[in-house]
Amino acid sequence: MIRKKQLCAVAGAAALAASLAACGGTPPKSDQSSGPVTVDFSTGDPAADTSKEWTLGTTDAITALDPAGAYDVGSWNLQYEMFQQLMMVPANQTDPQPDAAKSCTYTDPKTVKCVLNAGLTFSNGDPLTSSDVKYSFERNIAINDPNGAAILLGAITDSSNADHPKLAKGAIDTPDDTTIVFHLNAPDQTFMKVLATPPASIVDEDVYPATKELPDSQPQIGSGPYTLTQYKDGQQAVFVKNAKYHGSHPGLAPKIFVSFYKDDSSLTSDMQSGAVDVAWRSMSPTELQTLAKAGTSVLQGKGSEFRYWVFDMNEGVGKQAPVRQAVANIIDRDAIAADAYDGTVKPSYSIVPPGFGGQKDSFKSAYPKPDVAKAKQILSDAGIKTPIPIKLAYPQEHYGPNAVDEANELAQQLNDSGLFKATTATGEWEQYQTDYKKDAYDLYLLGWYPDFLDADNYLTPFVKDGGFFANGYHSDAVDKLLAQEVAETNQSKRDQEIGQLQDLVAKDVPLIPSWNGLNVAVAGPGMGGVQSTLDPTYIFRFWMITKS
Repeated sequence: MIRKKQLCAVAGAAALAASLAACGGTPPKSDQSSGPVTVDFSTGDPAADTSKEWTLGTTDAITALDPAGAYDVGSWNLQYEMFQQLMMVPANQTDPQPDAAKSCTYTDPKTVKCVLNAGLTFSNGDPLTSSDVKYSFERNIAINDPNGAAILLGAITDSSNADHPKLAKGAIDTPDDTTIVFHLNAPDQTFMKVLATPPASIVDEDVYPATKELPDSQPQIGSGPYTLTQYKDGQQAVFVKNAKYHGSHPGLAPKIFVSFYKDDSSLTSDMQSGAVDVAWRSMSPTELQTLAKAGTSVLQGKGSEFRYWVFDMNEGVGKQAPVRQAVANIIDRDAIAADAYDGTVKPSYSIVPPGFGGQKDSFKSAYPKPDVAKAKQILSDAGIKTPIPIKLAYPQEHYGPNAVDEANELAQQLNDSGLFKATTATGEWEQYQTDYKKDAYDLYLLGWYPDFLDADNYLTPFVKDGGFFANGYHSDAVDKLLAQEVAETNQSKRDQEIGQLQDLVAKDVPLIPSWNGLNVAVAGPGMGGVQSTLDPTYIFRFWMITKS
C-alpha cells in the first residue's frame, strides 16, 4: 500500500529556501496558476546515485497522467518515465527494442507473440504479468477518451460500435503469466512500433479502473524507471528512481523535478538564474537567442515536428472542397516561417515529413505557389460568394508563443486576398481540444510529434474516418490505400501507396501542412545526455540525463 508522506510546513521565505530538498519541491513561479493543492505520493527517499538531481522546465501542458487519457507529447513524456511498454525505441534509432518484454516477434503477418522479462513488478510491489498487459490494452480501448490515443490500437479493436469500441474477441491470448499473443484484425507492419508507445503502457489491473481513468490526484502505479512522488497540475512534477524497475534503461539521477511554465520568457529567466537545468519545449527564437548569448548550450537534434491546419468538415465553410482548395492556394508558408518563426522552421508541403519512406511534396505539386487568382477562379466556378467568413483558432499556450503569430499571419494572408473575412480565436489546451471537436472553429492549428517513426503515423491518425481530431473527413479511396500500405511487406510498393495517399490528401485538403521543425533543448552547466536524446521520436529520456 502506498503511504502518503506528510507535506513540509515552513514559516518564512528563508526557511522555505532551506527546506527545498526535504520537501522535494521548488518555489512556485509567480506566473504560474495556483492550481489544486499539491498531491504527495512519496514512499521514501531515493537511493543514492552518482548523478545529482536536476530540473526540467517546459511550457508543455499535461492533459492526463493516466495512459488512457492523453495524446500529446507533454503527457506522453511523463508517462514514458512512469510506465513500461513491451517495446521501447532507443535514442537515435528507428526500430523498437524489447523493454518489459524480452522478445516480441511476428509469427505471421497477423500475429505477434511477446514474452515478458522475468520478475517484473510495479512500483507498489505488485507483480506485473500478462494479465496486466491484456487488461491495459482492453481498458484503453474501452475508455476511448476523445483526448486519448486508443485510435493507435485499431489493429486489435472491435469498432463495430463506434461510440463503444472494445477489444476484439480473441485479439489477445495470455496462455501463461509471461506470454502475450496478439491476433491482429489485418496484417499490420506498424503494430510492433505501436507496442512502444504510451497507449501500450502497462498498468496495474488492481489499481486502475476498467472503464474510467485514474485521477491525477491519485498515485500513478507503473513499472518504469521513475516513480511520480508529487504532482501539482500546471506547476510541478517530482520523480524519483524506481528501485523496483527491471528494464533496459534504469535512471541515472536519483530525483528529477519538472516545472511547468505558462510562457517561455519566465522559463528563460529561470534558466538564466540556474533554477532550471534543462529547458525543452517550446522556446521562441527570441528566447533561444537570449539564452545562447547568456552562455547556455542551445542544442539541436533531428526533428520530425509537424505543424498543420485542420478544416472542420462537419459543418460550416470547411464542408466545401472549393473553399479548402482556395485556402491551400493562398497560404504562404515562406512568409509564415520567416515572419512568425524568424526562419527557424522549414515550410511543409506534405502530410508526411521529409526523410520518411514514400514522402513527396504533394501540396507543392498541387499548389506550386501562393496564387490568389487561382483561388478566386476556384470559388467563382463553384458559385461561392466572397468574402467568406472563416474562423481560425490556435491553442494559446500549448505550442509556444509563436502560434499566435502564425495564426495572425495566415488570417492576414486570407484577408489580403479579398476572398475571405478571417478572424482568430484561442483557448487553453484541454478546452481547445474539446471545442474543435464540437465544431467551434472552421480552421484550427495542431502540431504533431510522431508516435513512432513510420510514414503511416502521419497518415492513418489524420485521415482515417476523420482522424483523431474527428473533423468529418472520409474517403473510401484513402481507406483502401491505408489498408494496403500498412500490410505491404514490399517497401517499394508501400512507398508508391504512401505517395498516392499524399496526392489524395492534397486534392481533398482535409488539412493544410504548414511547417516542419527540429528538436531543440537548452542545457545549463554540468548537464549531460541531453544532446543524445534529441531525436525524431521526441521522447525526452529522463533516464539518460545527468548533472555533474
